[in-house]
Amino acid sequence: MQNIVLVILLIIALGLILIVLMQRSEGGGLGIGGGAGMSGRTPASPLAKVTWALGTGFMVASLVLTIIAKNNPATTSVIDQVGSDGTRPEADIGLIPPSGDSLPQPVTETAPPRPPGSEN
Repeated sequence: MQNIVLVILLIIALGLILIVLMQRSEGGGLGIGGGAGMSGRTPASPLAKVTWALGTGFMVASLVLTIIAKNNPATTSVIDQVGSDGTRPEADIGLIPPSGDSLPQPVTETAPPRPPGSEN
């Protein structure tokens, strides 16, 4: 059920983004600078009505998803499920040494010995 609501929420969000991008800018952000000759409120266009409907649907879907998540608490943490078999992935690639072992010492390269008589 949670996945279904999440998919619906994502579809509504994409629709809301597209509808908002399709609308014509009225100039002046947040209603500032409306200009002379404009009355208090203009009639809502069809795109504005669709925006309101999608915004309401987004809020309702978000609340439903929150309620579902609250009623179905997870028994384990996401951190506990890092490895599919229960192991830490760092131990598999050698970043964390097995217990009781010491860290390997870095390899230092030394120059080969010079033959006697060469002093370059």
